[in-house]
Amino acid sequence: MIVIIGSINMDLVLRVPRMPMPGETLAGERFMTIPGGKGANQAVACARLAAPGTGVAMVACVGDDAFGTQMRDSIVAAGIDDSHVDEIADEATGIASIMVDAQAQNSIVIAAGANGRLDIDRIERARSLIERASIVLLQLEVPMATVIHAIELAHALGKTVVLNPAPAPASVHALPEELLQKIDYLILNEIEAAMLAGLASEDIPLLADRLHALGSRNVVVTLGEKGVYGSFADGQRRHLQARKVEAVDTTAAGDTFIGGFIAALAQGRDQFEAIAYGQAAAALSVTRAGAQTSIPIRDEVVL
Repeated sequence: MIVIIGSINMDLVLRVPRMPMPGETLAGERFMTIPGGKGANQAVACARLAAPGTGVAMVACVGDDAFGTQMRDSIVAAGIDDSHVDEIADEATGIASIMVDAQAQNSIVIAAGANGRLDIDRIERARSLIERASIVLLQLEVPMATVIHAIELAHALGKTVVLNPAPAPASVHALPEELLQKIDYLILNEIEAAMLAGLASEDIPLLADRLHALGSRNVVVTLGEKGVYGSFADGQRRHLQARKVEAVDTTAAGDTFIGGFIAALAQGRDQFEAIAYGQAAAALSVTRAGAQTSIPIRDEVVL
């Protein structure tokens, strides 16, 4: 089983010809509400891309509003166990305001809402679920104290722990060395890698080396159209080029990659096979609009 501990958001997506300047009022194009949130996106990607029989479950919170009902329905429809998705009274479901320009680049602002109520007690109540997991996946759109506790618990239970440190922490000290040592796979983009490494550099191998020195065992850096760089504890390192596609919307491409990577690991594929599978899935996702609406199913992915 794969357990995802993280955020659930409703994405409020606005297509724009370009990103507005500060103080500018710009006429937008199409507006959509689409299920999202890094945690939910990655859970849906795992569920759609994993081999048959691989269970996927979420530990999360939604508000007692219409968005919360829609998000829960979306999760269940994807085949995800929602028994530990709690509805919080008098709280709004998290939202992400997303602008997507004509070049398929996006700008995102999030409001945590119920995601901020995912506390340590809820993780403890989900202990039996985590005990049944083989892989536990987390992000940073829920309280940091909760993430730290969940990592420590999953590690103590002998689970494969995967962290996508997004949004990037404001301080290099947010994830101390003793915590990084309990994470089996750190998956992050180049901006997050530089921030977490504390280096103003675009040298990806250098950033990976620094992350290893800080305690990270296996580092996977996603580089958008430039591909993925993997640097692993066994000494293997490789830069895999991205597939060439015509992008429509890059929203959730990283989440799709992570879901594919985790799904492949759960099936027993090696690290570079897992990267290739994640890349193939992500390449399909950017040819479609939206977050969860863009994530392909397993039968669509061709290596």
